[in-house]
This record gives sequence, structure tokens and C-alpha cells, in this order.
Amino acid sequence: MDGYEQIRYEVAGGTARITLDRPEKRNAITFRMQEELHEALWDADDDTEVHSVVIRGAGTCFSAGYDLLGAPPLAEGRRGVRSFDDDAWQLERSQRLRMAIFDMHKPVIAQVHGWCLAGGCDIALLCDMVIAAEDARFGFPPARDLGALPTNFWLYHVGPQWAKRLMLTGDTVTGAEAQQLGLVLKAVPSADLADEVDGLAARLAMIDTDLLAANKRIVNLGMELMGARTLQRLSAENDARGHLASTAMEQFRRNVKEKGLRATLAERDAQFGDGRARVNGPERRDERGYLIEN
Repeated sequence: MDGYEQIRYEVAGGTARITLDRPEKRNAITFRMQEELHEALWDADDDTEVHSVVIRGAGTCFSAGYDLLGAPPLAEGRRGVRSFDDDAWQLERSQRLRMAIFDMHKPVIAQVHGWCLAGGCDIALLCDMVIAAEDARFGFPPARDLGALPTNFWLYHVGPQWAKRLMLTGDTVTGAEAQQLGLVLKAVPSADLADEVDGLAARLAMIDTDLLAANKRIVNLGMELMGARTLQRLSAENDARGHLASTAMEQFRRNVKEKGLRATLAERDAQFGDGRARVNGPERRDERGYLIEN
């Protein structure tokens, strides 16, 4: 791919850094961004100077999710989303681009600050290690009314109960709580995030790339033996199934048409107060649905 429009790519000190670069849209993920990310990842994997890759976000957050307004228009003679199979096909096509993170030989670190929602989580949780700011926020709010998760590594990080707790409600946890659950490797103060990631990448740069590949791939092959790759295929198809939830989707489309997307999402999420889950202790809430701090 000649030139990047929605990411930035740079290599220094044995580390390739890929920055999701739509800060004005909170790094909302388009199909184009996924294509560019896919291309940059395989370029880094092919570059003998690169030992590891860091994925991060420009501006105030890692990524607030998929760009729901950025879908290309339907082309004559090409698949749209006219049928269940069309929908599943489109979801699988995007997922294949993201799976480069899992499939490439070199390790990938997600550097997460601010919001990491929906598609942001789909990218971050495919990475080999996630280091987050303590006040980052992880979650999948579209599970409230827009379908299921099209890439699902939550189960492998946090186990079935917390995966269900977060997926069934779309609630979020902070970076500090995500560390407790095992959703991320480590959470650090925001001011220390870049140095923490750079320090890990520097240590990886001291290891032979063939050994990095051998040790990454044996863990990922173990996950595949536990069904990880099959689950991803099923997740895309299951998301298409979720899109057939007629009551929720019809109401969503009606609201978007009448009120616009931003207002529709705001109205949906307002019902959930601050939209947070509490990892430790009871979830006592005020009349607005906000957690009451102990």
C-alpha cells in the first residue's frame, strides 16, 4: 500500500510503532484503517530490523470503536449486507485483516490510554501484551443493541463469568481493574505509560527475532488448540446472528433516522448511568446509575 492515510508507521530502535491516526474521530476504525493496519503489521513482520510492534492511538484515546458512519456505499454487483450470509462475509473480511496481529511472528504490544471500546478492544485484545493507563476504559457498549462481538478474545483473558458480565451489559472497567481481571498485562499511571511500553519493547529488541517468533507462536498455538481461532470464525457469524435481533435493531435504526447516530448512542448509554462495572465490592449506585465510591 503506497502511503497511509489513517495510521502512522515508524521504525526506530528495533521497534515498529503503529499509531491509529484519526484523533478528531477518537480513532474510530474504518475498513480503510484496518487495511492499512494489516499492511503495516506484515511490513513490520518482514523487516529484519524490527523485533516487536507497538499499536497506540493518537489524541485522547486508543480507539472509541468502529466508525458506524464510515461504511462504503453498496456497489452494484458486489456484496452488501442484504442477507445473513452477506453480513457474515463482511464481518469475516474485516476480521481477517485484524487477525494479522495474532498471526504475525513478531510480538505486538497494545499501548492503551483513554477509551478502548468495541473495535478498539477487538484490536487491543488480539495483541500479545496490553499495557494500559490506570484510567483507561475497556468495554463493548454496542453489545447493548447492535449485535455481538465480531472478534472475541475476552473469554481467553478473563474467563467465562467476567466475559459474560461485560459482554451482556456493555459496561466498562478501568485499566487498573482490567489488570486485576487479566484483561491487560499491566496498568500504570498515564504519565508512565509510554516509558513502560518503550522499556518492554527495548527488552524485546535484545532477543533474536526467531526466538521471539518461536515463543510467541507456541503460546498462540496452545490457544488455537483451545479453540481460539475457531471461536473467532464463529464470533463473526454470531455477530451477524446478533444483527437479526429484530426488536433492538429496528428500534436502533428508527432512532438513528429520527435523532441521528450521536443522539441515539447517547440516549442508549444514558440508561446505564456511568456505564461502569465494579470489580471489587458491591455496585451501589445513585439515582442516575453512577457508582457510589466507597
